[in-house]
Amino acid sequence: MQRGYRTKLGDIHAPIKIDFHIAGPSEYDISCFGVDKNELLYDDSYMIFYNQLKSPDGAICMNGTSFNVNLDKLPSDVVKLVFTISIDGDGTMGMIHQINVKLSQLHQEDLVLNLTGSNFKDQKAIIAIEIYNKNEWRMNAVANGFNGGLSQLLKAYGGVEEEDVQAIPSTLASPISVIPTPTSKVSLEKKLEKNAPQLVNLAKPLKVALEKNKVPDIVAKVALILDISGSMTKIYKNRTVQSIVNKILPLAIQFDDNEELDFWYYGSRPKRMEAVTMSNYYNAVPVNYKPLMESLGYGNYEPAVMREIIEEYRTSSIPAYIIFITDGGVGSKREIKNLMIEASKYPIFWQFVGISGFGYGILKQLDTIKDRFVDNANFFALDDFNKVTDDELYDRLLKEFPSWLTEAKNKGIIR
Repeated sequence: MQRGYRTKLGDIHAPIKIDFHIAGPSEYDISCFGVDKNELLYDDSYMIFYNQLKSPDGAICMNGTSFNVNLDKLPSDVVKLVFTISIDGDGTMGMIHQINVKLSQLHQEDLVLNLTGSNFKDQKAIIAIEIYNKNEWRMNAVANGFNGGLSQLLKAYGGVEEEDVQAIPSTLASPISVIPTPTSKVSLEKKLEKNAPQLVNLAKPLKVALEKNKVPDIVAKVALILDISGSMTKIYKNRTVQSIVNKILPLAIQFDDNEELDFWYYGSRPKRMEAVTMSNYYNAVPVNYKPLMESLGYGNYEPAVMREIIEEYRTSSIPAYIIFITDGGVGSKREIKNLMIEASKYPIFWQFVGISGFGYGILKQLDTIKDRFVDNANFFALDDFNKVTDDELYDRLLKEFPSWLTEAKNKGIIR
C-alpha cells in the first residue's frame, strides 16, 4: 500500500488483524479511535490504547502492538476506526526509522503499509490507516502526520484529558512513561439517551446523589443480588423487581468500565445470570418467573450467594459495590457474621436493601459486628420500593460507599 491507497474490505464477517512494527529513537503509542458520523469519538470506551485494551462489546481488542477487530460487533453508530501512532516524550515522526502496518483478514491477501521518517517532518503523531463504512466497509491508508501527540489526537476527535497525571504500566513492547489518562467524558445521560432512552430520567437524580455524597470518579464493579424466595412472589408478579433492575443499572453504567451489571438470583440456592446491559435490561426479570423460583428453591439462604460474591471479587483489582435485595426472613446469623468479617479484608462493599418485608435479623446489626478490618456494609429498609423517589433511593444507596472507599484505601485494600 502507498499513502492514499483505498480498497473495499473482503468478508466483513471475518475478523481483521492489524499489526504495528515501529523502529525509532522515541517511545511510541498506538491507539484506535471508534468514531461516529460527526467525526467524534463515539464513547470514551471506544478509545482503545495501552490503558484500555478493549471496547465493551469486544469488537476492538488490543494485544501488545496488534489490534483484533470484529466489524459485526460494532455499534451501528461507529462508522470509522482510526488507527494512530504518537510519540510519548521527545522526538518527532521525522526521526523514525521504519513503520510497518499490516492488515490481515481470513482468505484475503495481506495489505502492508511501509513508511519511514522521510514521509514526515516535525509532527508528533500520525494517522496510519482508517477502516470506514461508506455503504460498505473500506480501508484507507492515510499515512498523514498530525501536529501534537496523543493529547491532540484525543482533542481532534472531541475528547478531553483528565488533569491528574499518573504513571501507567505499559503493555507495549516499547516502554511508556507518564501520560494523562484520556477520556471523552461522555455523560451518563447521553449514554442512556442513546442506548436505553426509557431510563434517561434516572440520570439526573443519580448525578445529584453522586455529587451530594461526594462519590469520587472511580471505576468499580457493580453487582445486584436479588432474592427470589417464595415470599417475593407478589413483587415479581407486579414487576416491582424489574423496576429495581432498571434503577440499579445506571449505577453500573456510571462505575463499571464495561457498563455491565453483574447479576445473581438467590433462593435456597444461588444462580449467576448473564450480565445486565443497556441492550438486555428490560428482560432481566422473566415475566414467567415461577420456573426460576422453583428451580432455586422457595427459601432464602443468604450465605450461599455471599460465598459466591466473595469468591468472585476477593482478588479484584478494582472495588466491587454489591447491592443485595431481600424481603427479610434472614437467618443464619453466625454464618453471615463470619462471612462479613472475612469479606472485610477484600475490596467488596455490601449495600443491603430490605423491601416490603420484615425479619431482617443480623442485617440490622451490621454496624455492631466486631473484628472486621473495615466497616464494609450498610443496610436500610424501604416500606414500599415503588413509593420511594429516585432522589431518595440513590441518596441512600450512595451514603456510605464513599466512606468505605476512603477507609479501604487507607488500609491498603484498594488503590
